[in-house]
Amino acid sequence: MSQTAARVVVSYPASLGDWSRDQLTSDRFRTYFRRTLGEVREGEEFAEFVDVGCCGNSPDIPLRIETVEGEGPVGEDTEIAFATREVGVESGWEVQSAAGRE
Repeated sequence: MSQTAARVVVSYPASLGDWSRDQLTSDRFRTYFRRTLGEVREGEEFAEFVDVGCCGNSPDIPLRIETVEGEGPVGEDTEIAFATREVGVESGWEVQSAAGRE
């Protein structure tokens, strides 16, 4: 059995809305990351789409690997933790607003 990273901390923008934050930090996203991240390095950046529900406007969320504890790729036993960082992201319910209809 090959060795996997023990823990990975993924950061997201502090300005991320509550709905998107709840989706991103859910167990299903942790499972998704365990299956798809593979080998990661501190400082690596990537983006993920987060479901916004029935309507809304959500760009890909900019994420960054903050820390990697242990050796090897992210795997089934890797703990996925989250942190915030100061960077803006535009999202919200623009589809339902006057601005979205212009």
